[in-house]
Amino acid sequence: MAAHNNANPAALKSLRNWARWPKERLLDARICDLGLRIEGSPLAARIEQLYRELDRQRFMFRPHFWLSDDWYCPDDIPGVAIPFFLSHPRLKRLELESVMEVEGGTRDWCMRLLRHETAHALLNAYRLHERRDWRRIFGRPNAPYPDAYLPKPYSKRYVLNLPNWYAQAHPHEDWAETFAVWLQPRSEWRRRYRSWPALKKLEYVDALMAEIADRRPRLRNRREVYPVQKMRLSLRQYYEDKIARYGHDSPEFFDRDLRKLFSGDAAHARNEKASHYIRRTRKDVLTVVEHWTAEYKYRINEVLKEMVRRCDKLNLRVALDDQTMKPEMVAFLTTLVMQKLYSGGFRIHL
Repeated sequence: MAAHNNANPAALKSLRNWARWPKERLLDARICDLGLRIEGSPLAARIEQLYRELDRQRFMFRPHFWLSDDWYCPDDIPGVAIPFFLSHPRLKRLELESVMEVEGGTRDWCMRLLRHETAHALLNAYRLHERRDWRRIFGRPNAPYPDAYLPKPYSKRYVLNLPNWYAQAHPHEDWAETFAVWLQPRSEWRRRYRSWPALKKLEYVDALMAEIADRRPRLRNRREVYPVQKMRLSLRQYYEDKIARYGHDSPEFFDRDLRKLFSGDAAHARNEKASHYIRRTRKDVLTVVEHWTAEYKYRINEVLKEMVRRCDKLNLRVALDDQTMKPEMVAFLTTLVMQKLYSGGFRIHL
């Protein structure tokens, strides 16, 4: 890479071995120095699969992809940024260790995101949001993006593709989620959404894609925004910033809630400490709550860590048997997350 044109061979050899470095040393490496590429990474096969799905629909359009700091499709660019950590197994492990999950880390999750972001790139390429029929179906494309949104979990006016009922965040996201469901092979969208108002949107996408599939895109640039080669911050800086963003959006709880869940009564003073119980059951509880709420594992875990601190401060103990206690813990955490949903909403993800 350009930053190392004058580097000596020993330095270059050391850089090539960064995947073997211990975590603390790796965190101090600049992202731009890691030599990351889509070619030869697991992402290449995912993108080829996406292109095959577009082929089956006889599409002329092909989005371009590059590595960056997150998933996104910039305005006026018919292409998609993919988070750099998905390009290497060592970086996926570091992402998991740092924020407890890897967005797009599984084959299915990655394909759902690729289809979603391709819809944004397609919208840019053909300027579909300028059409009156598109606006009639999906709404005002120039509506401001909110910092957070309050979805209606049981609404049947929107399809389900990404977590957190993301189609409800904005007309552009409604479009992208609808396209992603339509493009997914064997999704059986006509049957699955047969009695849903969302079916009208899927049928519109089906007709619109048949209309434009063999047309040349109006926008054909290959621009890239903040490509990995320009990411001069260290991995440590990247995760400090990311964790700060995640932590800012964590649910809150109060001491009175903890006293309902655990006991400060002297009669239970010899029972297991509440903080110990939370640590002992953390993994099981976190998995169940994440499954049912679709909240980030990192945020749920941050709540658990704060619960541990407060339980020690209040000297709380377990007052119920394990068989009763664990469902209570799950219900308590789920309630916190749902309170967050209906008070502050899910933060928007572009």
